[in-house]
This record gives sequence, structure tokens and C-alpha cells, in this order.
Amino acid sequence: MAGGAGFVSGEGGHGYSYYNGRITWFVLCSCVIAAIGGAIFGYDTGISGGVTSMESFLKKFFPDVYAKMEETTEVSNYCRFDSQLLTAFTSSLYVAGLVASFFASSFTSNFGRKPSILVGGASFFIGAVLGAAAFNVYILVLGRVLLGVGVGFANQSIPLYLSEIAPPKYRGAFSNCFQLSVSLGILVANLINFGTEKIKGGWGWRVSLGMAAIPALIMTLGEVFLPETPNSIIQCSDDYEKAKQLLQKLRGADDVEAELGDLIKASDFSRSIKHPFKKIMQREYRPQLVMSIAIPFFQQVTGINVIAFYAPILFRIIGLKESSSLLSAVVTGAVGMLTTMVSVLVVDKLGRRVMFAVGGILMFVSQIVIGTIMAIKLGDYGEINRGYAFVLLFMICVYVGAYGLSWGPLGWLVPSEIFPLEIRSAGQSVTVAVSFLFTFVIAQTFLAMLCHFKAGIFFFFGGWVAVMTLFVYALLPETKGVPLEQMDRVWRSHWFWRRMVIKDHQKGANEVENSLLRQSW
Repeated sequence: MAGGAGFVSGEGGHGYSYYNGRITWFVLCSCVIAAIGGAIFGYDTGISGGVTSMESFLKKFFPDVYAKMEETTEVSNYCRFDSQLLTAFTSSLYVAGLVASFFASSFTSNFGRKPSILVGGASFFIGAVLGAAAFNVYILVLGRVLLGVGVGFANQSIPLYLSEIAPPKYRGAFSNCFQLSVSLGILVANLINFGTEKIKGGWGWRVSLGMAAIPALIMTLGEVFLPETPNSIIQCSDDYEKAKQLLQKLRGADDVEAELGDLIKASDFSRSIKHPFKKIMQREYRPQLVMSIAIPFFQQVTGINVIAFYAPILFRIIGLKESSSLLSAVVTGAVGMLTTMVSVLVVDKLGRRVMFAVGGILMFVSQIVIGTIMAIKLGDYGEINRGYAFVLLFMICVYVGAYGLSWGPLGWLVPSEIFPLEIRSAGQSVTVAVSFLFTFVIAQTFLAMLCHFKAGIFFFFGGWVAVMTLFVYALLPETKGVPLEQMDRVWRSHWFWRRMVIKDHQKGANEVENSLLRQSW
């Protein structure tokens, strides 16, 4: 067993009960293998932006876009890539993911987190093969749809898996491994695009798309050897002994009665809930519902997917050549991965709110600087000089780094840890659906918005960054170190949410007690 800082059962300094255990090799390996699923999401995000800037890919599937890209005098810098068909290639994945996330919710609740991850990996693998073999745009989009189904299931189940299997004291670090894996996938995708662009014969894009099958295969095979989460075992069956043995193995401790007791009580409550999507609409769960909608919405209107999807295109707009634009995307991908690693190390020390605030301020400043330079120095036609191009690249790196430190990992971590078990899968489904919905909206409209807003697009996203930073500061309570099954206390002690939660909490507790009594009779 790997020794880590221990945590023991009993009352913590803030009134929360903590549990026996330490970080073990078993939980480390389980979390790392599960988090690899984020790589398929990240790889696809990075790869799609790269291949859409490759001339051979555009010539084959989007010849009109290629013709506009080559035109330097009559088409605005900001409008060369404006094509609804091109954006449909990118955004079709997120429509499929949006639909799949709702099916994934009931599947995850009824069959467990692990089967849902397996379905996601298999679907993504098939989609990657179709994308690599595509001979027309319809096969290309069909492959993207299957990729979307895979991502929908993976994004539904993996954050839940990580938050449930990790020790409460280090839940932030373990859960942030998902976003770290996403960042790694983006970096690898950018490196592969940089290499495959140089392949003679114009088929490098097939290699880029096809290699998405590798992380999907790793995730699918790796999940075969992973355990189910104790929460899911209790939720899906009455095998408390199996859950206890797994908890002992995960925590490296024999005395896990305190944690097991909380899980059983939460499971009993969850079984009394027949319609979790109806339940989540009740006033008692209003804070969690608001956060499950607001956080993924704000995560998308940071504008990060603009950079992730279209970084090579943006770099070409400011005057960099095809190879240089792909190399610049590699640089930003590396920055994102490194800052996400920092986030993993400090999230359980600094807390969620501090990191949200620091990341938001840095993103806001960098967006304003990028928009100002592009408005003043680039213009509709011609190119920006090399010095300002490097300043823009630096500021984009600052922006990506700030996102990797804050809204990237925390946008998945916080929603996965705030829901009680009875509505946890439904809540995660809402989070994933909202994320996919607005990812689709941004991906589908960005090139048209860029054409019309021009440099103002960065002021648009910068304004949203300011709003969401203030929102989190005012309305999100700190969840650092709070056990999942005691998370309801943070809302009852919050200055704003306690007014609507406290009365309904007591009412809900009475209803559950009466329901359990009726079942015992």
C-alpha cells in the first residue's frame, strides 16, 4: 500500500465526519485508468481543430472553404473559414453527446458507473475507425456522431466514478485527473496533427482521426479490470458485504464502518426516489440544480473551446503558416496540461473558490489584451507583424493556462461532488447535457460570430468571464474536503442558499423516515 496523509473518522473542524483510510495503490491505479477516458474527449477536441486547418482535408471535404482561405484580397481575415458545413463537422459530436447523456443517466444509475464507461469507450472506438476511413462528408459526420455517443457516456460516468472512489480529503486531486487527461489528449492530438500535416500524399488527416481509437481502446480494455464504486454497488444491489470489502481495499483500512454507514443511508434515501429528474426540480435541491446548469454554461462561454477547436485556424488568421499554426497549437496544449497538473496538486489545499477567482481574473485580462491587439493591429485584410503575433501567442497561453488551473478541471469536479446519491446520476446528466448543448452552440456559431464580431469576439467572451467569476464568488460555497454524503451541509450554512434549503431539508428528512417506516411495516 502507498502511504499518504491519513484521515480518520470523527468530527472534523467544521462539523463534518471524516473516515479512516489513506491513499492506496489500488485507488491510485483505479482512478488513473478511469481518468484516461478524458483523453478521448481531449484528443477529439484537439484533433478536429487541427485537421480542419489542413489543406488536404479541406480540399477533399470542404473545397469552398479552401478556396476562401487562399483568397487574400476579397475575403476578410475573420471570414475565410466561415462555413456551416465545416462547423457541423465539429459540432455534430456534441449534439450526439447531448442526446446520449440522458440515456447514459438511467444506464449509469441502473447498471453502474463501470458499464457506462465501457459503452462509451466502445462507441468512441467505432467512431474513430469510421472517421479515418471516411470517403465523403456523410461518413465523416456519422463517425463524429458515434464519437459523440462515446463522449456522452464517458463524461456522464467518469467524473462520478472518480469522485466516488477517491478519498474525500483528496477528492479534488483525483477528480481533476479527468481534466488532466483531457489536457493530455489535446496536447497529443496537436503533436500528431503537427506530424501528420507533413505526410506526403495528403492522407495525414486520416492518421490523425484514426489514432483516436487508441485511447478509446485503452479505456475500454482498462475498465474490464476496474472495480465498481462502493456507492454504485450499494445503489444497484443489497450486497453490503461486497461494498465493505471494496471500501477496505480502497482505503487500506479495516474500520470503514463510518463511511459505509453514510453510503447505506444515502442509498436507502435514493431508493425512495422513483423519479430523480422530477426530484431534482424540488426546492430542496435548487442550489445543486442551479450549479449543474450554471457551471457548465459558464465553462463554455469562457471561449475555451474556441481556442481548443480552432486554435490552428486562429493562428492562420493572424498570419502564421500551416505548419507554424499547428506548432503554436502544440505550445498552447502543453501549457494547458502543465497548469492542469498544478491544479491537481493544489486544489485540495487552496480550495475551489480561490482557484476559480484567480483563473477568472487571468482569463479576463488575457481576453481583453488579445481582442485589443487584434482590433488595432490585424484589421480585415493583410497580416499582423511577427512581434505582435508572438504577443498574441503568449496571451493565448496565459488564457489557456488560467483555464487549465481553474475552470477546466473545476468545471467537472464541482458538479460531480455536490449532488446527494439519490439524484447524483440525474444531476451529472444535467451537467453533461448543458455542457454539450452550449459546446454545440459555440462550435456551430463561432466561425460566423468571428466573421461578424471580428476582434470583438474576445471582448464578448471576456465579459462572460467577468460575470461568471462574480457568480462563483457570491454563490458557490467551498466544498474542499467535505465527504460526499455530508455535502448538503454546505448549502444549509451558505448565506444565500440556506433560506430555501433548511426548511425543505427537514421536510425531506421526515418524508424519508416515514417512507422507510412504511417499507419496514
